[in-house]
Amino acid sequence: MHEEIRPVTSTGPNVTVDVRTLADALQLRGETQPGQTAYVFLRDGEEPGETLTYGGLHRDAAARAATFAAQGLSGRGAVLLYPAGPEFVRTLLGCMYARVASAPVQVPRRREEVERLRRIADDAGTSTVLTTAEVAGEVRARFGDMPELHGLRWVATDTLRHDPDSVAPALPGPEDIALLQYTSGSTGSPKGVMVSHANFLANVIETDQLWPCRPGSAVVNWLPLFHDMGMLFGVVMPLWAGIPSYLMAPEAFIRRPARWLEAIARFGGTHAAAPSFAYELCVRAAAEGRTGGVGDLSRWRVAANGAEPVRWSTVRAFTDAFAPHGFDPRAMCPGYGLAENTLKATGSRRDREPTVLWLSAEALRNGTAQPVDDRAADAVPLVGSGGTVGGTRVDIVDPATHRLLLEGQVGEIWISGPCVARGYHGRAEASEETFRARLAGPKASGAPRLRTGDLGFLHGGELFVTGRLKDVIIRKGRNHYPQDIELSAELALPGSHPNCAAAFSSEDGERERLVVVVEADGRLLNSLGAKEVRRRVHDAVRERNRIVPDQVLVVRRGAVPKTSSGKVQRRACKRRHESGDLPVIGVPAASAATTPA
Repeated sequence: MHEEIRPVTSTGPNVTVDVRTLADALQLRGETQPGQTAYVFLRDGEEPGETLTYGGLHRDAAARAATFAAQGLSGRGAVLLYPAGPEFVRTLLGCMYARVASAPVQVPRRREEVERLRRIADDAGTSTVLTTAEVAGEVRARFGDMPELHGLRWVATDTLRHDPDSVAPALPGPEDIALLQYTSGSTGSPKGVMVSHANFLANVIETDQLWPCRPGSAVVNWLPLFHDMGMLFGVVMPLWAGIPSYLMAPEAFIRRPARWLEAIARFGGTHAAAPSFAYELCVRAAAEGRTGGVGDLSRWRVAANGAEPVRWSTVRAFTDAFAPHGFDPRAMCPGYGLAENTLKATGSRRDREPTVLWLSAEALRNGTAQPVDDRAADAVPLVGSGGTVGGTRVDIVDPATHRLLLEGQVGEIWISGPCVARGYHGRAEASEETFRARLAGPKASGAPRLRTGDLGFLHGGELFVTGRLKDVIIRKGRNHYPQDIELSAELALPGSHPNCAAAFSSEDGERERLVVVVEADGRLLNSLGAKEVRRRVHDAVRERNRIVPDQVLVVRRGAVPKTSSGKVQRRACKRRHESGDLPVIGVPAASAATTPA
């Protein structure tokens, strides 16, 4: 059961294993609980399909590890290119058994994703792509003319002959690299975060301290398994805790968000995680009458909500919509994390409702969190991301002077502790700057810190995230957070989709200009027209945010670049705008009017 695995010597009926890595954890479970369900894959996000037990998974991982070792991959890197399914889990854990530093990547559907695949392979220093025969055939058929595919070695793990009686090579140690987790690209070019086995175990132990998995718990996950949140919640945490994980393909959730909730109710899900936009999609489905068959959600104890920032309106709307289904408001657990810290850094406790602070927008623009009455004219809500547990420490630091700031002062979020990853693969200078920052001033300690690039403040021991340091728009000495402007744009348009806008500053050769790009679907364009959409967004941003956009650009739905977890890629959007690649509706991007007309 869950209590059997801890980072100490654990003894089963016929085995004694010092659990220091995920490979140790799987070996222990495979030999002491061979028939227990580990992962269940849901066909179309609904019906149980293939099921992996710990015993079968241990044998499969060991067999693959022996194959990888025979092919000379041990101690080297490989790209993992898989759809959501059992072959990904088998190969991921086989790589860990064989000490292969795997780099999971999204199966490419567009040419730019092929380019990203090649950049990641080159950055990881490998030409080996582990995948399925079907995916390899599809990628080469669709993109075979692209030079980025030349020189890659495709290995279809589902067609290789793996000896089921194989013994895995020497298992990895705590300091071995378990994964190269490539950043989503929401803040720049992808970089490979070197996550060690010790990092993984530290992170799941802290997550378990915060949101305990007890006997009878179960995870229901739709997040992409190549993404850090999907990886930890869907694969790593259930393995550590010894609880079943029910996995569905991301497309199944996107096509019909109620599937996620139905699966939680049907399979007794107690733990699930998603970015804020997923909860917003569920709220919209409920408003449109598409969640009638959800069922009983009363067993759902942890609904982890990771976003920058978490929206109070979403928290409240989700709770209101699904309280009739038994959803407990205390189950909504906002948190903050990033790949550079393996994942979780802070999280809200399970035994209380999320914290919301109503703050003066004017004071926040000037770098201070000043609480006000929620009826104040410039009151804005911020949802807390909880506190730290275990050995993780969060500090708020002046990004220019590197001095600690007081409670309520906005600065850069710095992190220290056992979850901080080893650095960026092959990027010594960037690793030194990001992972080994030092505090200055009389309160400084010698321990290195991780610079997150995110802004926030502490209040009552809880972290509140306000935005990205490099995304802040500065006008007349005041800070304007792009996500606040984007929310105003969304609220201005009836029936708009979550994360449908991007706000950023753009140089025109003379000065910086505030550009707001907003998506509009055919229904909205037919009812309002592009000119009226621009006018409404322009006026909403001016009134709510006290800043006047220089350009409001309307694009078709899906044209605003986003990461695999739904985060807006502002810098990618800015690059497309400045290169003239945005498909602007109504007026050319190069000569868009600076007024709403």
